[in-house]
Amino acid sequence: MTNISPTAQTQAQLAIFGELEQNWGWLLAFGILSILLGTAGLGMTFMLTELSLVFFGALLIVGGVFQVLDAIKCRGWKSIAWNILIALLYIGAGLVAVLHPVLAGISLTLIIAWILIAVGVLRAFMAFQIRPANGWYWPLISGLVSLVLGGMILAEWPQSGLWIIGLFIAIELIMHGWAYLFIAFAARAAAKARMAGGEHTA
Repeated sequence: MTNISPTAQTQAQLAIFGELEQNWGWLLAFGILSILLGTAGLGMTFMLTELSLVFFGALLIVGGVFQVLDAIKCRGWKSIAWNILIALLYIGAGLVAVLHPVLAGISLTLIIAWILIAVGVLRAFMAFQIRPANGWYWPLISGLVSLVLGGMILAEWPQSGLWIIGLFIAIELIMHGWAYLFIAFAARAAAKARMAGGEHTA
């Protein structure tokens, strides 16, 4: 078994962040902003759902148009008809999302609910397959959470389609912000440790 000296271990940890040690404040500010936006989004999940679907629909339309233009330039390609058909489906789905975001949100929410239920069932099966192993219950707990979430969404559907996507986005923003906060604090601690190490060597 190789022993790593505390100094080498500390240097290896400090090398992780690079220039982030000097610029951790920007990451901290971004994390705080993300948390604030996510918290604000919790209070307007309906609007956030609509905005996200309109934005997603616009991306689909732009991507579909560029795909059609690209297909026109590729004359002689045997799959050009399928390529154009896929592009038209993108454009059609984008138009539905932009013009009818409520309908798109309700439909997408139903799909999300059934995916969560399917994932929950699969995780439960996986947990029982590895049951003799330590920690086998964690996949089971995760699966049960997915089942409960999927069931709650279905129980409130179609009303849940008006806010669930916005809620997921708001929660993601908050979790993303907290993750960046912890990374920023770790980078600041690494910078302080590097400075303290430099002073000791001096």
